[in-house]
Amino acid sequence: MTLRKLAFIALANLFVFTSCTDDNDTVNVAPRGDYENGLLISHEGNFSGGVGTVTYVSGDLQTVEDRVYENVNGTTLGNVVQSIAFNGDLAYIIENGSNTIEIVNRYTFISEGSIDAGFSNPRYMAFANGKGYVTNWGDYSNTTDDYVAVIDLENNSVSSTISSSYLPESIISVDNNLYVATGIYGNGDKVDVLNSITDTLDSSITVGTSPNAFQLDSNNDLWVSTNTSIEKIATATNTVETTLTSDASVSFLNYENGTLYYYKDSKVFSVLETATTLPTTALVSDVSFYGMTVKNGNILGVDVKDYVSNGDLLIYNAISGALLNTIEMDIIPSKVYFN
Repeated sequence: MTLRKLAFIALANLFVFTSCTDDNDTVNVAPRGDYENGLLISHEGNFSGGVGTVTYVSGDLQTVEDRVYENVNGTTLGNVVQSIAFNGDLAYIIENGSNTIEIVNRYTFISEGSIDAGFSNPRYMAFANGKGYVTNWGDYSNTTDDYVAVIDLENNSVSSTISSSYLPESIISVDNNLYVATGIYGNGDKVDVLNSITDTLDSSITVGTSPNAFQLDSNNDLWVSTNTSIEKIATATNTVETTLTSDASVSFLNYENGTLYYYKDSKVFSVLETATTLPTTALVSDVSFYGMTVKNGNILGVDVKDYVSNGDLLIYNAISGALLNTIEMDIIPSKVYFN
């Protein structure tokens, strides 16, 4: 087991994972597992035959445990951990290189099974109407074999597939619809709308090129980042309501308390959701992020460095842009999740 205790400068309100109560209240909540109330960071691992990993960082940032799945289950994950999706107490670890999804209890990381058939280059997963939906690129060079796999969560198998407009990436559920970003590397300009009742493609919404990330706002409307813009889709009508034009590719879109955060040109920017143009002044500059999450007033970005050495998790204040902490990670950290 790789377990590291870290000494940090005290930061008054960096993370708050526990519920606040009045002094007279008594709350007795049994812990659900060793990995509750912290961060889970997925790592792709070396592409040339390496294995993906997951690192746990405690909510107080005092403890880091690398390779959690291996420590708990005595075996490794498959090649290239692309992403993690959560449904109730379960975490679904999507292994892109192995065409497999490992299922664990999100708090104990004890294995609960796997799905190892029906995938071709799986990417991301969402849930709706008691089913799972996984985006699949298929053969990258073939634009006609891209699809979303529908998962029967009772028996953990692929029950059907839905063809997508182009290479499907991010996916998010809103009521009975699933929105799928279809495009990458300067190609594609559609957000597919899937009906989770009929498991069919209902419509496609044209946006900027290479839509890559989704965020829901307080009104349950959907923001999407692209190579040329940040756009708001009104989910009641499935039409583009707002377009904020960008002069460069926008990625790692986040939303918190009425503010959008995004990454562009090695910088992090913030903009109010009511803005009519994107800002020219960055909040954080000279960073090289491979993934980014904003939560509790903090920006958490991962830097893969040279793709063969250990990477870093960097934590910035989302108001001032000040660097608060740097934590060493495993190889190729890519995404940060709050557990």
